[in-house]
Amino acid sequence: MEKQREIVLHQSANRPNLLLVCDRELVLIAAMLSASLTFVIASWWGVLLGVLLWAAAVAILKRMGKADPMFRQVYVRHVKYQPFYTAKSFVRSRTSEIPALWR
Repeated sequence: MEKQREIVLHQSANRPNLLLVCDRELVLIAAMLSASLTFVIASWWGVLLGVLLWAAAVAILKRMGKADPMFRQVYVRHVKYQPFYTAKSFVRSRTSEIPALWR
């Protein structure tokens, strides 16, 4: 009997793309928003406000990243499928129609 073939995948090929233990895209968006706020206000309290916004955003995103690294992708998929999988009170309740874009 032959041994089953195994394919070794490197750990980095299966790991989510994170930055500062947060979702990479959300961290970059938070950085861009706080930097734009800092440059638009263009004063010392604007810089302080931008740094506080950056620190708060990274703290919140870090908690999200530790809970579930794929949180953003799961939420986007949930919003996309929400019209199709409506909440039902019991098993035999009517289902919604299939959206025209999904056919």
